[in-house]
Amino acid sequence: MENNKNKYHRILNAAVKVFAELGFHQATISQIAREAGVADGTIYLYFKNKKDILSHFFNHTTRQVFDRFRHVVDQEAGAEDKLRALIRMHLSEFQKYRDMAVVFQREALLARHVNEDDIKAITRMYLDILDEILRTGQKENTIRKSIPRGLTKRFILGAVNEVINTWVVSDGVRDLTKMADPLVDLCFEGISEMGDKR
Repeated sequence: MENNKNKYHRILNAAVKVFAELGFHQATISQIAREAGVADGTIYLYFKNKKDILSHFFNHTTRQVFDRFRHVVDQEAGAEDKLRALIRMHLSEFQKYRDMAVVFQREALLARHVNEDDIKAITRMYLDILDEILRTGQKENTIRKSIPRGLTKRFILGAVNEVINTWVVSDGVRDLTKMADPLVDLCFEGISEMGDKR
């Protein structure tokens, strides 16, 4: 017999698929239940409503992904390698789980169906990793100290989000992960210590 934890995750995964296909507003509890292979009423044993499902997905999945971000960054020594590892993993995870990418970008970041505090918390986690990378680069003299870190962090995050948004809109036809190295090269060319010497 299936345990509650497995059923919870099955409903979450079904909801993400339905949200990605139909959009948050068009999706119904019945459609999610059908996709999950459960009765409509079963959904309410685990979640209050659609928004609650989306919030659970957002918090559970993004925290898992961030654990992987942290792991790959910690494996590298220099700032450029850390940034490259982070962006490669970011694009790879979103390409691997396209439904997650669609829901995250469209329903969470753009439509803001997720609690504002949750979005801020996740954004802060990402910016904190970037801040560590930038501090590392400034200590090793590979990243300029003259550029405010706050501006640089938002520049990098915005660039990554725009690459993912473009990929989502184009129905995921291109290989998203191939954009990682050119993106890091562009970012690092702009913020590297060599920039002040030009």
